[in-house]
Amino acid sequence: MPTVMRLDGYRFFFFSNEGNEPVHIHVESGDEYCKYWILPVSLAHSSGYDSSELNKIRKLVEEHSTIIEKSWNEYFS
Repeated sequence: MPTVMRLDGYRFFFFSNEGNEPVHIHVESGDEYCKYWILPVSLAHSSGYDSSELNKIRKLVEEHSTIIEKSWNEYFS
């Protein structure tokens, strides 16, 4: 599970066997988890986060989407 970054208590990562899916990022903190597609940024799945937390995470994903996409492409190329 390559970790792309850690911000504000969240871990942003992807699984090493997901190269056949579109670019996305998993985010977790404690027992809470979500997954965002990157192009365009949209929520794919969530467990445990409320809507305000998901909005905060979405903004972080949008702000760092270039880093996320670059990390994805480097890892899966």
